[in-house]
Amino acid sequence: MKKIKDFLLKLSLVKKTILLVVVLVVGYLIVSKLFLNKNNQTTYQTEKAAKGNLVVTVTGSGSVASTNSSNITTSATGVVKNIYVKDGDVVKTGDKIAELDLDLEGQQKSSQAWTSYQSAKNSLQTANDNLYSVQADLFTKWQSHFDLATNSLYQNGDGTPNTPERQSQTAYMVSEDNWLSAEAKYKAQQKAIEQAQSSLNTAWYAYQQASPIIYAPISGTVSGLSLQIGTVINSQSSNNTSATTNKIANIKTDALPTLSINLTEIDVPKIKIGDKATITFDAFSDKTFTGKVISIDTVGSVSSGVTNYPTVILLDTKSNEILPNMGVSANIITNTKDDVLLVSSSAVKTDSNGVYYVEILKNGKPVNQTVEIGLSSDSQTEITSGLSEGDIVITSTSQITNTSTQTQSVFGGFGNRGGIGGGGNVRIQGR
Repeated sequence: MKKIKDFLLKLSLVKKTILLVVVLVVGYLIVSKLFLNKNNQTTYQTEKAAKGNLVVTVTGSGSVASTNSSNITTSATGVVKNIYVKDGDVVKTGDKIAELDLDLEGQQKSSQAWTSYQSAKNSLQTANDNLYSVQADLFTKWQSHFDLATNSLYQNGDGTPNTPERQSQTAYMVSEDNWLSAEAKYKAQQKAIEQAQSSLNTAWYAYQQASPIIYAPISGTVSGLSLQIGTVINSQSSNNTSATTNKIANIKTDALPTLSINLTEIDVPKIKIGDKATITFDAFSDKTFTGKVISIDTVGSVSSGVTNYPTVILLDTKSNEILPNMGVSANIITNTKDDVLLVSSSAVKTDSNGVYYVEILKNGKPVNQTVEIGLSSDSQTEITSGLSEGDIVITSTSQITNTSTQTQSVFGGFGNRGGIGGGGNVRIQGR
């Protein structure tokens, strides 16, 4: 009996011990949860609704166009024997840039170009000579028709035309047709002279390209001249195709630089000719330039399923630092408003009904406030009603969970425990 009583006593002690452990564990979990929840803190990033100036822009990227510069080229080949300019020199159209001692291929090209020029010159002279005879025939036919039309048979005594008689007389109709035919030949000969003059200009340019003397094609400042006395200029080939010209240098004019910016189909309807723009260059992003829109390509182009609309911006100032094909970014100003109530665009939200609202702090708690908005930029939105200047607006919310707390172990002693498995401060973004 004594052994049974001892066994029952031990069994009772075990049960009490197990029950105590369970109670302690459950109590610890409850207390820990309450303690951790107590340490959850919600913080708000806020700002004051304030009045200011709103600038609405459209952003695009592109490059500097080459519209204010031209290449100095030549199709002549040989050895450079004279150089008449250097980088930075100002030249006029037709000024000498350099002179070559032509090789055999260069001499052949120059001779052929000169022959073509002389042929075009002769064609123009012939066209001018033919104009004299055509003009003389026109005057003769016109005078003949005038004399016939003003005689008494075809003209009344008061000077008015005798229309019925004109319509009934074959001689009158033939005379008029001869005059009109001569006039048509005269006009056709004038067109022939224009064409001959254009051919002569082309032949002269081709001769200049093949000439041993390299000329400036336009007036401006020379840059990128890489020639030296003794430099050999050969015919170049690329992909088995002979190059017709070699680039010698570049001439930059005094015209203001232009930029070509690509805009999306969403942005291009927002801009118009004359809109102001601010521009930054990839090469020197610390400087900002200004300009205005002078051209919008409303047809656009499609590449890889993306539609772009090239837009040309003319800079307000020029700079020697700006070079063709430099990368640029532009902000085109589409609208501005002064002295309006503004908040960050990130603070403005919409509910399920499409109604705009912002969260404001009242007595330390967030409250939804219905608002009406006006213009918006990438960073700011105009508030037309619903807010007053100085209202505290919530722009973002953060919840901080502090699990790095000294807690007492249920099994005795104290430990620095950070949640299950230990750890430190954990920052959770959002609400």
